Amino acid sequence: MLLLMLAVPSLTGVVASRRLKQSLDGFNDLVRQAHERSVTERRPYIIVWGKNSVLLRPETFAKDEEAKPASEFRLSRGTLLRLSLPAALAEEHPAEWIFWPSGNCEPAIVQFKGPAGLWTANYSPLTAQAEVTQYAAR
Repeated sequence: MLLLMLAVPSLTGVVASRRLKQSLDGFNDLVRQAHERSVTERRPYIIVWGKNSVLLRPETFAKDEEAKPASEFRLSRGTLLRLSLPAALAEEHPAEWIFWPSGNCEPAIVQFKGPAGLWTANYSPLTAQAEVTQYAAR
C-alpha cells in the first residue's frame, strides 16, 4: 500500500509532463506548417486564435479555393493559449500571427497554460523557431 501511495504522485507527474510536451510540440508543428506553406506557396499564411482552437489558413483565399483552415490546433477544456506581438504598432491587435512569403514572421510570444502545466515560447521573426523561456509541468 505504501508503494502505491508513493507511485501515484510520480505517475501523475509523468503524465502531466507528457501532455505538456505534446501541447508544445503540437503548437510548434502548426508554426512549422505556417512557415513552410507561406514559403512554398509564396503567399502569406496566418495563425488565427479562436475560442476552442488555433487555426492555420492563408491570409486570403483564391477565388476557386475552399475557405477552410489548412490545419488546426485544438484547445482542450481549461486550456489557455495567449499571443503577444511585441512589435505590433497597436496595443490591441487581432489575435492573428502572420507569416510572409519571404519566410519571415512577426516576432511573437506564445503562452500556454493548462491542467498539465504551462510554457512560454519566444518565436524568432527570421526563423520562426521557438526559444522556450518557461516550462513547468504540474
